[in-house]
Amino acid sequence: MNEITSFDGKTADIQSPETMPHSVEAEQQLLGAVLTNNDVYDRIASIIGPQHFYDPVHARIFEIAAARIAKNALASPVTLKAFMEDDAGLKELGGPAYLARLAANAISAFAVRDYAQMVYDLAIRRELIGLGREISEKAARVEVSSEPREQIVEAEQMLYKLSEQGRAESGFQSFLSAVTEAVNVANAAYQREGGLAGISTGLIDMDKKLGGLHPSDLLILAGRPSMGKTSLATNIAFNVAKAYKRGMRPDGTEGTIEGGVVGFYSLEMSAEQLAARILSEASEVPSEQIRRGDMTEAEFRRFVDAAKALEACPLYIDDTPALPISQLAARARRLKRTHGLDVLIIDYLQLVRPASAKDSRVNEVSEITQGMKAIAKELDIPVIALSQLSRQVESREDKRPQLSDLRESGSIEQDADVVMFVFREEYYKEREKPGDHDLDKMAAWQDEMERLHGKAEVVIGKQRHGPIGTVELSFEGRFTRFGNLIKPWQQSGEQEF
Repeated sequence: MNEITSFDGKTADIQSPETMPHSVEAEQQLLGAVLTNNDVYDRIASIIGPQHFYDPVHARIFEIAAARIAKNALASPVTLKAFMEDDAGLKELGGPAYLARLAANAISAFAVRDYAQMVYDLAIRRELIGLGREISEKAARVEVSSEPREQIVEAEQMLYKLSEQGRAESGFQSFLSAVTEAVNVANAAYQREGGLAGISTGLIDMDKKLGGLHPSDLLILAGRPSMGKTSLATNIAFNVAKAYKRGMRPDGTEGTIEGGVVGFYSLEMSAEQLAARILSEASEVPSEQIRRGDMTEAEFRRFVDAAKALEACPLYIDDTPALPISQLAARARRLKRTHGLDVLIIDYLQLVRPASAKDSRVNEVSEITQGMKAIAKELDIPVIALSQLSRQVESREDKRPQLSDLRESGSIEQDADVVMFVFREEYYKEREKPGDHDLDKMAAWQDEMERLHGKAEVVIGKQRHGPIGTVELSFEGRFTRFGNLIKPWQQSGEQEF
């Protein structure tokens, strides 16, 4: 047994691998119950997985049995024998006869959940011991590159992973479990109305192109100043939070079934300014009137009613300026743990600081985008990061943005799953107004302005899991609101009825 000396001079035991908390008997009896009565599997599937078994052979038996039961096939000592005849670990335990012994030692069905909980709890204890060792070893190594503050963030990240997923390190997983997960995602999309695999943005045409906002995706929303990046981001945040519903999911767990809890990092605007924008959209009172307090009684009543309706919206705003990426991740983790988190929005990418100063801005942005992608994967949520575009857009005749316009584009373009650009031609055309004396040019300009008025485009320049292309949206500048654009044929169709 290893020993360490604590501050007060007392000695404390450190667990050696042989004495790590486990119960082979509980694992054997649990597996026996599953192999003799496949129906009990449904009662324990939400508690444990193969990774929670101490004995690797038991983990393999459970994984194969679970896969067969999921296919509505029988999992018994006889059927599993065919899959495990060449298993070296099973041969050491006595070969296929060991499977028969497991079935013979089966516990009664009513106690199966208690045993499953016991196996799970022991697995968590083993992970905690391993984590504790890792944290203490890192703290003991005094290195210039490893700051104590960074170690705290790392430790918090590992503990969060353990509390959320029941496993600190995922490592390799078999293709079988990856395929099962892929089928579950496809099934959820198939069952859901509208065929969306992800969370709806509330903008129909955008949902069709993206298939909704997918967990673990990093979406970059870029544009030049005054194009409406923040407006579109707040519109999506509001639509998602407004549609939030909690209930029982298809896998039997309780959670978000529609919409979601939204976290919004507003590094540019204050929380109050952002709230005013959302209230302007919801109450249909122009934002400059809200700022000046210049409202009629009817408008003010609408404004107050909208504020009351939005009180219960699960939208959380953090307006701390110049946050480092490590701190941003730690706060997102905390929000998910305390209130839940389904979508994270960051406004905007260039205002986030790297964890440590780098030799070039390109390397700093690379660290930030990689950190954002890591947040999306770790918390299993879509992350929408807003980004500025370089000035080279202004010097071109066609002002429509493209991937090469992204500032420090290499890393942003590479790490993102989706890159979208907000583009309003009306903004540029407005600045091309000819002189009043040139009547022909003025008439042509007015026709163009009429055609472009109230329209915006979201250009999808990159999408890892779908097509690229353009989504047309309506834009009401007075309320900073993007919406679904009614096409001419839809308009005529409405008039007919």
